[in-house]
Amino acid sequence: MKTAIYGVGTSMFGRQPHMSDVSLVQQAVVEALDDAGVDRVDAVFAGTVFGVTGTIQRCLQTLGIVGIPIVTVENACATGSTALFEAVHAVESGRYENVLCLGVETMTAHFNGPITPAYNDAEGAAGLAMPGIYGLAASRYGHLYDVELDDLALVAVKNRAHGSMNPRAQHGGETTVEKVLNSRMVADPLTLLQCCDISDAAAAAVVGPKRNGKRDIAVLATALQSGRLWDHRSIHPWGFELMQSVAGEAWEKAGLGPEDMSLFEVHDAFTIGEVTATEALGLAPAGQGLELVKAGHTRLGGHQPVNPSGGLLSRGHALGATGLAQIAEAVWQLRGEAGARQVDNARIAAVETMGGGAAGIDGNGCVVTILGG
Repeated sequence: MKTAIYGVGTSMFGRQPHMSDVSLVQQAVVEALDDAGVDRVDAVFAGTVFGVTGTIQRCLQTLGIVGIPIVTVENACATGSTALFEAVHAVESGRYENVLCLGVETMTAHFNGPITPAYNDAEGAAGLAMPGIYGLAASRYGHLYDVELDDLALVAVKNRAHGSMNPRAQHGGETTVEKVLNSRMVADPLTLLQCCDISDAAAAAVVGPKRNGKRDIAVLATALQSGRLWDHRSIHPWGFELMQSVAGEAWEKAGLGPEDMSLFEVHDAFTIGEVTATEALGLAPAGQGLELVKAGHTRLGGHQPVNPSGGLLSRGHALGATGLAQIAEAVWQLRGEAGARQVDNARIAAVETMGGGAAGIDGNGCVVTILGG
């Protein structure tokens, strides 16, 4: 059975301690249901990483969404994307018809700085927060390919420019390589403006069998894998093999390749993350992702824009909501509804969300989804 995304919705993204998870969910779900043109759903697949037990049920009861199966998933940064993956397969199997996907996170209730891995993991025990892990990945990348790591700042410049055209993003505006590099050092070589901010937000999507409506966006493929044992025999930075493997599965399912994509939304929690993601997805050979940025290939107006939403670097990272916010952006782009940041002639989009945090494996999980008109 062919599946499609009927509608999407999100709250604003940003540090919003005055907003409860209930209020954020209400905004995202009401928008998604209205956008989908449906007044009921048969099931819910939802995700939150740091929410307390029953967070999803507590939020949805305020909207009268009760008495149906509600399944909560957690897969680190890929939580929202994992909820979509499960919903798509539930529809394809005929198990449900209209399914609501939801992700929510109130990060400011839990953090005032970087996320630190669990204390019983080696990284957490050493106090190595996520910026440090990505800083090590950037250093490894520079060593492998003998590239100028100052060029990573170009990713932040690009995505902040894109974010300035996204009214739901918390950060945006023109910046320069010099300003990015001169911002406070967080985890060498990554400076503050090369790291995403925490965020409070919710995002939602309604999935069902493909209808004849012109606004439905077909799910051409979705793939999910967890990382393999990280035994340090790989020459690549952390996460590369996982992203590459999942992308390969998605390309095969869709019968398409990276060259067919009009745009990409990828997991740019840090500047190096966007570069390695574009390479793992096959948009550029390993070690040449920065060349795409330098050439303008991945900027709005370029051949294949990457993160026209501004990405996590502009939107911020509300872990449970991030993957579905990426999906929402792809849907808006493919409908021609993205406003000032609209990609010309957008036909097919790829969305990649990488979840990390568990020591000993090459990432908690990664989801790649291919959407088309």
